[in-house]
Amino acid sequence: MQKMGKLYVVATPIGNLTDLSQRAQDVLSQVTWIAAEDTRHSLGLLQHLGIATPLVSYHEHNERERSLALIEKLMSGEDGALISDAGTPLISDPGYHLVQKAHEAGIQVVPIPGACAAIAALSASGLASAKFLFEGFLPAKSGRRKRLAQLKDFPATVIFYEAPHRVLELLEECCDEIGRERSACLAKEITKKFETIYSSSLENILARVRQGEIPLKGEFVLMIAPPAEKPESLSEVAEQIRILQILMAELPMKQAVQLAVKLTGHPKNALYELALEIQGKK
Repeated sequence: MQKMGKLYVVATPIGNLTDLSQRAQDVLSQVTWIAAEDTRHSLGLLQHLGIATPLVSYHEHNERERSLALIEKLMSGEDGALISDAGTPLISDPGYHLVQKAHEAGIQVVPIPGACAAIAALSASGLASAKFLFEGFLPAKSGRRKRLAQLKDFPATVIFYEAPHRVLELLEECCDEIGRERSACLAKEITKKFETIYSSSLENILARVRQGEIPLKGEFVLMIAPPAEKPESLSEVAEQIRILQILMAELPMKQAVQLAVKLTGHPKNALYELALEIQGKK
């Protein structure tokens, strides 16, 4: 039985060529072919690196049919690489169909990690990063405001990509649908000479863009923080104390807390702290 080739998903630089790892260069040199979003753009990168691997055009308009042809090559034993114009393939770029078909065919898919504008921007934004939602590009027209309204109360940082000619419109829509005071960060030209990362409220970011302090050129990443947690009201705390007092009169503290969690839905740690306070006052 003929051994199948491997598909390497290779991240490329988003602005600084030195961000390309040695491993990525080795893979691009050794594979039989490279599927590229824009072969003319990628040819410049390969020539700079001294890599002569043949390029195959693979973009959003031909990826379904081209995926089938590339799968045949991989099944015949050829190793191939998938790259996008910049950054990590499949992240708001073509590649999903090829990777999906490779898995269906039992072909090994190997990620070669590297630059990703969304992750790089988030890491430097100062916004909550334990959980986040990557939205990519919103629709050009219909559905934009509706989607933003749906995301208003999403409990994690939301990340958008946007073209420079639509950044102003996106910020205005976010102010209207999410709120002018919401914390956010606008990043542009990540890893490039004119890299800008500005964290403030949506209102302040919009003002700076309108005043021309943040030029509308290059690639943009907009990140919006989750809504601030609302402090519990005194009545809610009083109700928790009342429930704990009743339970602790009949049960050991540990069991009382466990039952209070089920009854109230509040976090165990918070109820345990209240139980300790109640016990200390006895």
